Amino acid sequence: MKYALALALLIATPLHAQDFGASGGRTFSADIGLGVSYGPDYPGSDDGEASPWVIFRNAGFGTPGGDQAQGFGIAPSFNTVGERESDDSADLAGLDDINRAYELGLRVSYGMGPITAYGTVRRGFDGHEGLTGEIGAKYRADLSDRITLWSGAQIGYGNDTYNNTYFGVSSAESASSGLDAYAPGGGFNEAAITFEARYDLNENTALLGEVRYGKLIGDAADSPVVQEEYQPSLRLGVTRRFSFGF
Repeated sequence: MKYALALALLIATPLHAQDFGASGGRTFSADIGLGVSYGPDYPGSDDGEASPWVIFRNAGFGTPGGDQAQGFGIAPSFNTVGERESDDSADLAGLDDINRAYELGLRVSYGMGPITAYGTVRRGFDGHEGLTGEIGAKYRADLSDRITLWSGAQIGYGNDTYNNTYFGVSSAESASSGLDAYAPGGGFNEAAITFEARYDLNENTALLGEVRYGKLIGDAADSPVVQEEYQPSLRLGVTRRFSFGF
């Protein structure tokens, strides 16, 4: 209910309320919204579940930002990783619970025509305290003044703290779960292809859809916690563009 209310307020926000008193100085803009995501209920799971999708993208100074900006750009990067509880699956019996993680960091990009290359780095809080991020590229195709498509590829990575949180098995967990003890090192942990679509309802509000097909690689794929290496997901949401004047 609270997500539906927030979404309604997001869509209904008047355009002039988004300026936040900007008076002609530098302006920071971002697409912010809510939606629903369906994908693996934890990294390496063979079961899926639906969860809220908090959207934060195309952030940057000036307009446009994100995947339409040209040249170098730097912007905040935000992500969440859902909790993992041993009671949710027989495959997790004997393993420690992991809280929901919140990741904050930076995204550096370079746009050249329809192609944008990017790299992100984020630090986790609560569920994990490691470093993670992605390196990738996207190709943009503008089908009309309202419809934009992106196709892309990326590779994800995590340091040893991150990978141990989601793919490691401590000696204590091994004794209680029957799984072999496992301590993955840091490095690349997933390769993925993505397909995204955006439909602009008006100048500041848009519908978003994303299909992502990932595959665990490296030490992550070899983890005894992993039940399925292939990790597809689907996300649908609504965003609204907000601008903050400085």
